[in-house]
Amino acid sequence: MIKTIILNTFQTALGLTLIGLLALVNPAAGEEVPFVTSPDNVTLEMLSAAGVKRGDHVLDLGSGDGRIVILAARRFGATGLGVEIDPTLVRLSNAHAQSAGVAQRAQFREQDLFKTDLSSATVITMYLLPEVNLQLRPALLALKPGTRLVSHDWDMGDWAPDRTTVLAVPDKKVGLQKSSKVHLWVVPARLEGLWCGPTSGPRENTSLRFVQKHQVFTGVLAWRDRSRGFAGQISGAEVRALGGQRGTLTLLARGDGALRVASSRGDLATPPGQVFTRANAGTCGT
Repeated sequence: MIKTIILNTFQTALGLTLIGLLALVNPAAGEEVPFVTSPDNVTLEMLSAAGVKRGDHVLDLGSGDGRIVILAARRFGATGLGVEIDPTLVRLSNAHAQSAGVAQRAQFREQDLFKTDLSSATVITMYLLPEVNLQLRPALLALKPGTRLVSHDWDMGDWAPDRTTVLAVPDKKVGLQKSSKVHLWVVPARLEGLWCGPTSGPRENTSLRFVQKHQVFTGVLAWRDRSRGFAGQISGAEVRALGGQRGTLTLLARGDGALRVASSRGDLATPPGQVFTRANAGTCGT
């Protein structure tokens, strides 16, 4: 849940009653501060947008009263961990999990979110302001491709969400708008650079070169003296490219670090099943 600090001063001369809400940028400071809960319909949408299901492990960064992790366990059958710097909220969350009958699957820990190991999560939920999201972004982008990230209201700068949902929240107490945004990102496979196809056979010395920014890329497919430009988007381990006259190319990023052709046609036609591996020393071929 979003941590808030009430500003000590505001402009009474103008009759303003605005209360400024600032993110707790340094959770390690150990300050006890009020928090703002995500409304129930927003909590449900965050988990639904991420497609949470049995077998998922949900990590809530700044878990407040524990409602997101508890709902993930109770309604969707997932396991989850909430990390929260306020020990009172951690105790409250564990008590709520016990009352809901999900204490074995929904656990809470007093912990600095910046020192939390994120690697076990298949889904990460956040209600943190952009300054905090941006500090977390390098660690989030380094997670396993396909990890789903969901943020209530706040974005991650130039890493655009894959999908955004807007929900009506008539009783919202933060900001002037009576609505909330739920942003979803799927961590993309890391493709930047040159990839080499087989060095023998009918399509020997085929190569792919990618220029990537988050989940969006451009690139070139080269084979002998031919080349075709392409552009596309990455969703987890799936890479979809378009180029030339009705050219399509779908690749899957494998766990061993290789790319395998799933399908293709037109100007990007490449044998299905062909495998590309990262170039050694920046070149392909012999």
